[in-house]
Amino acid sequence: MIADPTFYYLAVPAILITGIAKGGFCSPLGMLSVPIAALVIDPVTAAAIMLPILVSMDLIGLVVYRGKANRHILTHMLPFAICGVGLGWLLADKMNEEVIRLALGLVALGFVLNYFFLARQPKDGKPGGTVSAAIWGTLTGFTSFIAHAGNPPYQIYALPMRLPPIQFAATMVYFFAITNLVKLIPYFALGQFSRENLTTTLTLLPLAPIGVGIGVLLVRALDQNLFYKLAYGAMLLVSIKLCYDGVLSLF
Repeated sequence: MIADPTFYYLAVPAILITGIAKGGFCSPLGMLSVPIAALVIDPVTAAAIMLPILVSMDLIGLVVYRGKANRHILTHMLPFAICGVGLGWLLADKMNEEVIRLALGLVALGFVLNYFFLARQPKDGKPGGTVSAAIWGTLTGFTSFIAHAGNPPYQIYALPMRLPPIQFAATMVYFFAITNLVKLIPYFALGQFSRENLTTTLTLLPLAPIGVGIGVLLVRALDQNLFYKLAYGAMLLVSIKLCYDGVLSLF
């Protein structure tokens, strides 16, 4: 078990924020958990500690949002996301994580800026086609495998559909529950689940239902227009953070 108290000062709020995001509120903020924990420990260890906690949050979300997910997103994107996880596993020893973070941040930033300054979103958007699902689904699985950072590409596909907040949150929960369960296999094969990591995970695990519960309550209380403004705003913050981390590491 990690003994450094500084780690827990950062990990506790990071997990609560992640739980709120997993509950469906400002979901892009959920991907900040690994970068926050990585301020004290290495990113690989942070990702390994977080994965079982993410799975537990997903299972809670599945109970809360049972039967409310959008089938189009699940049937069109999930197969490609699983392929993306496999691709991440295949290239695990060959990837420059920071270059990928920077590229992902730039794509997400362009998407959000387009929404705020150029695009006029219809009240109810149309689902993307197969090519769009293949691109963003594969990127979701790939970046999710690297550092649990699959939210921006997922949101690029899902946000324009303008689903009702409950359905949007439910679909995200179903999607990442399956993706994270699949990720357990390569993480185990790569030796990420050491005794120290798992003990630390179990210590932090009780925070998971608290965060998810807060997120669910916030989703149910919000007006749809406000929900989407907050979702895009959260994604803007995350995209800036990704770009900042990527540029800092390269230069």
